Parts: sequence; structure tokens; C-alpha cells
Amino acid sequence: MHWTENQANIKTPAEIVIMREAGRINAMALAAVEALLQPGVTTADLNAAAEETLRKNGAYSPFFNYGQPPYPASITVSINEQLVHGIPGRRKLKEGDIVSVDCGAVFEGFVGDSAFTAGIGKISASAKALIETTEKALAVGIEQMRPGNRTGDVSAAIQMFVETSGFHVTREYTGHGVGRQMHESPQVPNYGTPGTGMLLRPGMTIALEPMVLVGTHKTRVLSDQWTVVSTDGSLTAHFEHSVAVTEGEALILTVL
Repeated sequence: MHWTENQANIKTPAEIVIMREAGRINAMALAAVEALLQPGVTTADLNAAAEETLRKNGAYSPFFNYGQPPYPASITVSINEQLVHGIPGRRKLKEGDIVSVDCGAVFEGFVGDSAFTAGIGKISASAKALIETTEKALAVGIEQMRPGNRTGDVSAAIQMFVETSGFHVTREYTGHGVGRQMHESPQVPNYGTPGTGMLLRPGMTIALEPMVLVGTHKTRVLSDQWTVVSTDGSLTAHFEHSVAVTEGEALILTVL
């Protein structure tokens, strides 16, 4: 591992192999959560399922005890108007909810970080469109993760896709480099200008995470000092993958 002059952490091929395993374990944890999604399940149940999967595979979550105040769980579970950082607890899922789950896995010193949004039972057409748009926005961003492009090309592609679909991207929360730390350089916002930002080069590893809102880009943080909600109470969605820049197409690290 070495550092470029602009402080992006370039990974060796061997390190990317480890990150791919961290990503695979993270995907397994999210799959365990997704298998439980039905009315009546508590958000604490989801957290327990993820923790068990991580533990069985020799990994742990970088979320637990992160930040100030220390984050008290291993995943975030954000429901409906909650965009990110919802804290698991006694709340039960209900028919028609949409649920965003973000999970991290540390394996042999490297982090995998990914997220998804899913509906509980039958959901509204607008909720379905929001989820589909957010997932596609992630794919659109990943497509721009090629050497010679810049982070602004990735950001701009996500913003353009989301906004032309009639939705909004958050301004306060961004994608980010990922590796030995959960948050590394560079930041990759979900909005931007093509041709600006850090030059992408092979060995860079970035967690891209479109966070999309129905009614506004504006957010606020609840009194728990973690949960982020849309200011107008409209629905939100969140998808994320950790991605490595290669000589050709980007390599998605956080898949099974």
C-alpha cells in the first residue's frame, strides 16, 4: 500500500483480494438481513442476523462504537423518511415500509461497505420507482469508475440520472474512499461537475452510495444524533457498493 501525491490510498492487487473477501462477507450479512424482511420483524432482529453472519466469517462491523456519540449497533436500519444512520431497536417493520440497510465488515484489516433498500410486502408505485432509480443510479456511477475519469464524472452521472428521474440527491452525505479505514480520501458526492475532482487510477477503492429523496434534497438529524431524515418527511432510499478501479471496468467488491 502506498499513498499518491493527492492522498488517495492505492491498493495492491493482494490487498484488493482481501477487500473482495471483506466485501463478500458483507454481502452475506446483508443477504441474511434481507431474508428476514417481513412485517413484525424488529430492526434489532436485523442487526442480530448481520452480527451473527459477520462473526461466523471472522469479521466484525466498523460501525459499532464509531463516531460521537458512539454508534450502538453493527448495521444502520433506516425506514421510510429516514435516509441513513437509523439505529436498530424495538421498532417493527410494517407492510408498505421501505427499509434501507447499511452494513460494514472488517476482515483481515480491510473494510467492505455496502447498502440496499427494499420494500416490506406491497409498496406504493412511487416507493418502487424510488428504489429502482436509486439502485440504477449506483450502477450509473459505477460505470464511470474507469481510469482517466475523475470523481466529478462519477458524481455528475449519479446526479443527472437521479434528477432527470424526478428525484433529489442528498448534499450533506457522500460516497468515500474505503480500505483499512471505513472513510478514506476521496469524498465522492452524489452531485458534481464532470471533469473535476480527483483523477481515478487503478487500485483506488471507493464506496459509492447514492442517497435519494422524493421531495427535497434537504435533511435533518434527529435527537438521537444519528438518524438522518428528509426535512419534508418524504420517502428516501440508499444503495451502496465498495468498488475498485481497475485497468478496465470497475470491480464491485461487495457482492457474493
